Amino acid sequence: QVHILESGGGLVQPGGSLRLSCAASGIISGINHMGWYRQAPGKERELVTIINNNGDTHTAASVMGRFTISRDNAKNTVYLQMSSLKPEDTATYYCRVNDDWGQGTQVTVSS
Repeated sequence: QVHILESGGGLVQPGGSLRLSCAASGIISGINHMGWYRQAPGKERELVTIINNNGDTHTAASVMGRFTISRDNAKNTVYLQMSSLKPEDTATYYCRVNDDWGQGTQVTVSS
């Protein structure tokens, strides 16, 4: 059974930083893509950034230069380093590993 566990969300002031982590287990077929999506209240879920097993990334323009994705293949873990956070980054952040999703972790940017 696949388990995906996100951690690292919380409340941060504008301009601050947070790092999200996502650990996957129980994936027998191997991991190709790992990524982060987010969903704000009243909005659709959107791609934030994704990384494949070659280390190639694709990042949304809205977070380019502020958010960085990385992965540790030995630990089946993906990270999202977020800096220069803005109130509009407030959302539930979801980890996706291949076609499996985590439960989400809340990020709130507010003074």
